[in-house]
Amino acid sequence: MTDSARGREEAAADLRRGKRERLVAAARELLYRRGVEKTTLADIAQAADVPVGNVYYYFKTKDEIIGAVIDSHVHDIQAELASLERRHGTPGARLKALIDALADQGEAIAQYGCPHGTLCSELDKRATPPGDGSVAELLRIPIDWAEQQFRSMGRHDARDLAVSLIAAYQGTALLTSTLRDQALLVRESRRLERWIDSLQAT
Repeated sequence: MTDSARGREEAAADLRRGKRERLVAAARELLYRRGVEKTTLADIAQAADVPVGNVYYYFKTKDEIIGAVIDSHVHDIQAELASLERRHGTPGARLKALIDALADQGEAIAQYGCPHGTLCSELDKRATPPGDGSVAELLRIPIDWAEQQFRSMGRHDARDLAVSLIAAYQGTALLTSTLRDQALLVRESRRLERWIDSLQAT
């Protein structure tokens, strides 16, 4: 293969990857803001600036693109938790930084809810959720991570504490969205941080 032919092939591959990434990014945003049932492949194609006929080159069904959105969220969650590990030296600081990062999304959460919790809730109601159950990873990964942090603090009840932490956040996100009260998320985030401090002190 000549250099020019190889260059054209690589450029075409980059273009394909770019379109796929645009479709997934558009789908993420639309699923979050509009919901799963109200979002169509045509909506996603328009938002991604990709001809609707081209969508089927990358995703045969709406469930396939939802699966790609779930994978994208999982990747981002893992990257964020890894970043917290690098930036904070103690498990308590990491847990509080997680709460801060979630609270920073307060404006969006007040309008649309938690992007992970709402997606889990919507897909759980379907007879055959896409992604072979991988949507549960959106909540399982932070629970597992929080359990590791509590265990590093010497807590024998680490799993229960991790579930309580993520459940408290998800419940607060639901209330924040339902009541359209961003201040509620801020107050509850501060309360969770004090709770984490109290666990370190015991």
